[in-house]
Amino acid sequence: MTNLTGTVGVSTRIYRSRIEALARSESPAIIVEWTKDECDMEGFLPYLNWSLLTRIAVVTRGAVPDNLADLTIESVHAKLLADITLNGLAFDIIPESVEFDVLDTDQPTGLTMMFYRVRYRTSLGDLGV
Repeated sequence: MTNLTGTVGVSTRIYRSRIEALARSESPAIIVEWTKDECDMEGFLPYLNWSLLTRIAVVTRGAVPDNLADLTIESVHAKLLADITLNGLAFDIIPESVEFDVLDTDQPTGLTMMFYRVRYRTSLGDLGV
């Protein structure tokens, strides 16, 4: 998440796996979550190759929430792909897809979800290495 520090439009409102609702004053905001982690060990023993699907949601409120999210989305994408190793923790980041949803709240709220696949490798006997 440190790679997202300074993302346009969100200040310090970057959360990991946030489950409580965002107050109106807390948007725009970014919520980072993982959705699936798949393992493949074929051909790379004694290592495990992992493929972590992550969802980065940009929450915006206003008359046209998808337009309000544009600069933040561009900033997130640029920051993630500026270092595809995530400070040496991964060996690749692959953009997967983007979805948009409008939420029923007291004012128009947009949820733009960007999916990225983070590929990394660990030791067969130690997931921390």
